[in-house]
Amino acid sequence: MIQLRKLEKTFPAGVGKTYALRQISLDIREGEFVTIMGPSGSGKSTLLSILGMLDSLWSGEYFFFDTPVHSLSVKKRVELNKQYIGFVFQSYHLLDNLTVYENLDVPLSYRDVRAKERASLVADTLDRFQIVGKKDLYPNQLSGGQQQLVAIARAVIANPKLILADEPTGNLHSAQGREIMELFKRLNQQGTTIVQVTHSELNATYGDRILELADGWLVKETVAAKPA
Repeated sequence: MIQLRKLEKTFPAGVGKTYALRQISLDIREGEFVTIMGPSGSGKSTLLSILGMLDSLWSGEYFFFDTPVHSLSVKKRVELNKQYIGFVFQSYHLLDNLTVYENLDVPLSYRDVRAKERASLVADTLDRFQIVGKKDLYPNQLSGGQQQLVAIARAVIANPKLILADEPTGNLHSAQGREIMELFKRLNQQGTTIVQVTHSELNATYGDRILELADGWLVKETVAAKPA
């Protein structure tokens, strides 16, 4: 599904530049559940943003279903993102001027789902995440945990091929966090590819493989330990 070859990301720093990612080469197979770990500032969120085609200022090669993303225009990358990818942001990224219901409807509108089917999918998702009572509220009327639940619901509602999750349970209490990880596990078992960034050793056990970053380098790949 994903092939990266010598991918690098830099930021200007005085007369020189600082590397956020260096020489990243990796493959992610369709149906995998991959965890990215590493200390703060190691490049985890930057890598996730590039995988999600939200960052276009990088060098190297990125193939997505054999499509050369590195050769595409920004517009074409956005189209690929909307068609195939669900993204859970650490800072939610809900649309402040839309209600919870309308935020959930947005990804479906990108995929040309008919209005009646969209209404049914949104209703089912509100029920699934136990946020029916919040459907007419705006993001600024929700707690951090509630916003995170809505953000996760929005990411999965259109049944994307790939889910990218940046600290998906960071603002949830432990029971909610477990429920979300179990949901990801079920989606993965049904064929959805998942890449998560997390500091949680427990969340990492839900995946197949752990990629460890340090100072922008991919320094280690291990098979995820499964809970006893």
